[in-house]
Amino acid sequence: MQSDNAVAKNNSRADTLIMVLVLGTVWGFSEVVFSEVVRAWGVPYRAGILTGIGMGLMGVALGYGKRVLPLIGIALVAMGAKQLVVPVLQCSVLCKANSCAAVFLQSAALCGTAALAGRRLHGSRPARLVVPLAAALVAAGAFHFIGMRISPCPYLLSFSHQGGLLSFLGAEGLPWAVFSGILFPGGYKLGEILRNAVPALKKASPAAYYITAAGSMAGCYAAIIAVILESGA
Repeated sequence: MQSDNAVAKNNSRADTLIMVLVLGTVWGFSEVVFSEVVRAWGVPYRAGILTGIGMGLMGVALGYGKRVLPLIGIALVAMGAKQLVVPVLQCSVLCKANSCAAVFLQSAALCGTAALAGRRLHGSRPARLVVPLAAALVAAGAFHFIGMRISPCPYLLSFSHQGGLLSFLGAEGLPWAVFSGILFPGGYKLGEILRNAVPALKKASPAAYYITAAGSMAGCYAAIIAVILESGA
């Protein structure tokens, strides 16, 4: 018979897994569905907005669980959602290689900066501004080099000249950082609220807890597949 501590540990792992799956799915939804909406409306700074949303969702995870490693899992789930184009449209994985690389780099950069910040991230509001700003700039700088080697598109190649990194950071890195600095603190605060609200909901109504998680993911994936089929990308 399991001890109370063992049961609590297993429940904590299960809750973390559910959080990773839900947040990663929502991130994938924003990268596929919301991205098409922003593109159709002609809203500027699309990449910056999407980066900010991703950072905000990872902020929810940090506020909720206070751990950095789940951020990698969230990014992998989001990347998997983006790569649904492969089975749905029978296209190459390289079709979304660069955008998946951007998602992973944003997650890895935030993991690194959050780990360096340590407890300051959880106890200091200024730290919750500096961390995502730094992570976004680091991710943008890394993407400048990695994206050109994975799948160099004409836009990226326009920054291949001397001083191209600084130009890319000005054109893309700064918007990534601005939107990350705006949305990450709000996501972190929401995570702190959910840290108390979710266990209460699970205890009061376990069925509602699991149905809400499963339903939100199912709805996101249905919308993602529909947009992929409609847009062909």
